[in-house]
Amino acid sequence: MNKSELEDHIVDALKTVYDPEIPVDVYELGLIYDIIIHDDMSVHINMTLTSPNCPVAESMPQEIKDTVSIVPGVKSAEVEVVFDPPWDQNMMSEEAKLELGFL
Repeated sequence: MNKSELEDHIVDALKTVYDPEIPVDVYELGLIYDIIIHDDMSVHINMTLTSPNCPVAESMPQEIKDTVSIVPGVKSAEVEVVFDPPWDQNMMSEEAKLELGFL
């Protein structure tokens, strides 16, 4: 499997992880900033939260790590939470905006 195919599978897996306060998955919400696949197929994900005080600040990154770790082809996964740039509603996909009534 090449990196592009693996990234597609990772994105599909990320779309199964939902923010518990918003009925939209973390990928469509725009919380995933980077998916970096290294040559050894280890994966590094930079993500953010809707706010630094998010009640799932500890559990969501672990859930994302666990979800990505079991994607076939992924050797290991690491998740880093960053707040630069700060998340805002413009980072959501059109699908997420539609789901939440912003369109």
